[in-house]
Amino acid sequence: MSGKLSWRYRRALTIAQRVRSSIALRGWRGTLSRISQEFVSRPAIDDSLRLLPLDAPFEPFALPSSSHPRVSIVIPVHGKLAYTLACLRSIAATPPTDPFEVIVVDDASPDGTADVLGQVAGLRLLCNDENLGFVGSCNRGAAACVGEFIVFLNNDTQVTAGWADELLRCFELRPRCGIAGSQLVYPDGRQQEAGAWVFADGSAWSIGRFEPRSDPSFRYARQVDYVSGASLAIRRDTFATLGGFDTRFAPGYYEDTDLAFAARAAGFEVWYMPTSVLVHAEGISSAGAPDSGMKRFQAIHRGTFAEKWRDALARQPRPDTPLPRIARERYRGTILVVDGATPDASRDSGSLRLISIMRLLVDDGWHVAFAPDDGRATDTAIRDLGRWGVEVLARPWSDGVPSWLARHGETVHAVVLCRHPVAAQYAPLVRRHAPGARLIFDTVDLHFLREERAAEQAGIASLSRQASATRQQELKLIADADTTFVVSDYERELLATLLPDARVELLSNIHEVHGRTRGHAGRRDLLFVGGFGHPPNADAMRWMAEAILPALRRVVPDVRILVAGDVPDGERRSLAASGLTMLGRVPDLAPLMEAALASIAPLRFGAGVKGKVNMAMSHGLPVIGTAVAVEGMRLTDGVDVLTAVTPDDVADAYRRLATDAGLWLSLSDRSIDHVAEHFSADAARVALQSALL
Repeated sequence: MSGKLSWRYRRALTIAQRVRSSIALRGWRGTLSRISQEFVSRPAIDDSLRLLPLDAPFEPFALPSSSHPRVSIVIPVHGKLAYTLACLRSIAATPPTDPFEVIVVDDASPDGTADVLGQVAGLRLLCNDENLGFVGSCNRGAAACVGEFIVFLNNDTQVTAGWADELLRCFELRPRCGIAGSQLVYPDGRQQEAGAWVFADGSAWSIGRFEPRSDPSFRYARQVDYVSGASLAIRRDTFATLGGFDTRFAPGYYEDTDLAFAARAAGFEVWYMPTSVLVHAEGISSAGAPDSGMKRFQAIHRGTFAEKWRDALARQPRPDTPLPRIARERYRGTILVVDGATPDASRDSGSLRLISIMRLLVDDGWHVAFAPDDGRATDTAIRDLGRWGVEVLARPWSDGVPSWLARHGETVHAVVLCRHPVAAQYAPLVRRHAPGARLIFDTVDLHFLREERAAEQAGIASLSRQASATRQQELKLIADADTTFVVSDYERELLATLLPDARVELLSNIHEVHGRTRGHAGRRDLLFVGGFGHPPNADAMRWMAEAILPALRRVVPDVRILVAGDVPDGERRSLAASGLTMLGRVPDLAPLMEAALASIAPLRFGAGVKGKVNMAMSHGLPVIGTAVAVEGMRLTDGVDVLTAVTPDDVADAYRRLATDAGLWLSLSDRSIDHVAEHFSADAARVALQSALL
């Protein structure tokens, strides 16, 4: 007991010595948070981080650097050789995909750093004759860079796979991005920083400090006031235009905050990119008490920063502003999106469309929170959606849509409910807890129309009764919603007849126009894309196996139908035995699109716009489809697509495409143009903006 009391007493004395300087730098909120953390038992080291040891004996190694880099990594160092070596080894173990160079600026280290680093092949080593500090060393390293991008990196960091690639991706996704920063993690696995806010007095707050790093509320990309110079990416020409790190902040502290404010003043955005993760042993490179050593410049430079950016800081929040309000006010508002399950772009076209919709909303300045009705989201899904800027509300981090609405409903601008089972469940809760929110019903496709056609195809009375019940429920939801999205002109015209007073907007599939890279020569197979879990797809697969493939092989004996999509094992074996080539889920369909002669869409029932048709056309791959498959897409037989009713019609269409290169090229060109005209992001954005007014 006495030992524990003594330990706590000694720690209390240490904390007390820090409090005065800490309050001046961070205010009471930050100070109390950090004090409380001193007394909390820290977690065991997170094994998933796979940190390299600091005490490993040195052996010469090489960095796979390039003489023509796209990325220049600049690492300033002053002593702490063990940390520098671990940092460099981590880069060597998980190098960037793009060509890169690593420049270490040795700032007159006292521990023989230069002699050891001289044995690391592929490293560019610059040695300062005198100590220039962090700012001077970074500026010197930047002046020596030749890459398009500079990534400043502290030597007390270890990088993880994809770290640099994800920083650069932020610039590709966001044209106005001027600076991008990483998720910083402590060696024990706790989060250190997810970007930072700056208050009107020049003090700052590291977002998410000490929180679990896997919490989705910190794993979505967002604009922030600044990101730490421990891992900061910027275009080389932008850094030069901004004048580099301001030497008024030498030797260090506030130089990264100042650079971010300069970038924003020049019209750029500063982004936190959570998919770029690295471990940072914070304080190692600038150890010392707040009022001595390097740390003393933190307080000094806060004053310099506040004076330089007086006008900009007048627009920043007061230090006592609640943190959730600061986060909310950086957006136009919050939009909650709910679907049955977390979207997966490799699974189905509906997922691809929903992801595209959420991306457009984020690009237009909205905070988008996505909630799966089943409460599940894989780590990969959280990471992928977070990359686009979408927050995922899933277990165990979220206790469900009802609780979330009860807490946040008053601040929500709009709620998008996808598919009628989800909308029927949550629409009353939205009206109760978010009375000021726009209620948007995204049909995805009209379910009752698909069910009516399936019942007619099967001739089963029970299916017809189910379709009638769905019709009644779906039409009521459309009547009650502020706006309803449909995906085809046919469905919009149908609803104009059934519910003339309802507000219905066309928001169809959204596709990037990929174009084609190969011509007609050498193409042979047919490609079908779709999962067996969707009834129209399951029926189409059986029809292809039983009737269409035999008809095709009467024309070309060795023709194949490739099936890309999830199919249960039993059905997969049966369909393969019938001659279909079962590929399973294919993450990247582009190689198949570039090799097939045509896409086949033999759907005998269904509704809405078919993603498989749009996707093929976006690659310039001609489509052979039934009338149901091409319905509502403004396509003309023989001009944009080839339509078929019977298996023999499919075989004849295949023969025409195989033997007539001119027809194939004409359909390919028309396909690309059609997607660009009718299924672009711009068309979808107009519908979204209209619904959110």
